[in-house]
Amino acid sequence: MHTMWKGTISFGLVNIPVKMHAATENKDIQLRQLHKECQSPIKYQKVCPHCDREVENDEIVKAYEYAKNKYVVLDDEDLEELKKEQADRAVEIVDFVNLEEIDPIYFEKSYYLSPNDGGGKAYALLRSALKETGKIGIAKMMIRSKEQLAVIRIYENTLVVETIHFPDEVRNVQDVPNVPEEVETAEKELDTAKMLIEQLTTEFDPEKYKDEYRTALLDLIEEKKDGEDHVTPTKEKSETPDNVTNLMDALQASLDRAKKEKPKPKQPKRKTKTAQKKKAANT
Repeated sequence: MHTMWKGTISFGLVNIPVKMHAATENKDIQLRQLHKECQSPIKYQKVCPHCDREVENDEIVKAYEYAKNKYVVLDDEDLEELKKEQADRAVEIVDFVNLEEIDPIYFEKSYYLSPNDGGGKAYALLRSALKETGKIGIAKMMIRSKEQLAVIRIYENTLVVETIHFPDEVRNVQDVPNVPEEVETAEKELDTAKMLIEQLTTEFDPEKYKDEYRTALLDLIEEKKDGEDHVTPTKEKSETPDNVTNLMDALQASLDRAKKEKPKPKQPKRKTKTAQKKKAANT
């Protein structure tokens, strides 16, 4: 399993060197966009609207828009230094709480923790302490340039980090429109609804839930792949055109056009015999 972060988890005077691994993966089927005419993949370019040209990555800087069309430019060096200051800190568990005290709306993403070199004994100690007390740890940590609030808990036999939102990242529920106030419900309707819930109540088994749309889409893709519905893009043109060839083509075209448009030189008029006789008589 790929290691995406290495660090130290600490509680009290106990330090646990750990590695972090993504516990979940996004299995959405990514569909590409093709040009209908030639079946070539569509590209997206970074273009400056003022200069009217594509810009390279080394020409781009980061900035924060604090007002309409007003920006503060942030240097990469400043950001890296700030990131390093936070990343160098150990992940310290600051509180222990009960899991049921945290509403699921706060939870964001899950990561597995494994002990790094020499951390097995301390890892097992924290796992046993959490299991015996039924508590989870609250900690702060840096992940991908963002400080995260996190909980550390047990999943089966493994420590898990669950990143959770900060309170100001959860929108105020009072801002949700058209939520009805308490409405008096007919007793018969409520009893029927409760009965339906009771009939559908079961133990949670995650294996019984499948992504039916993804399965059907994969079947459709395989069906088209085995048939004659697949396409091959037209050979892509070179991104770096041969300027020499283009220049020669332009020069040759210009030369050909100039030849066609150039007026023919006037030929001297040949003198007729009558004109020659007149000239001889005058002399």
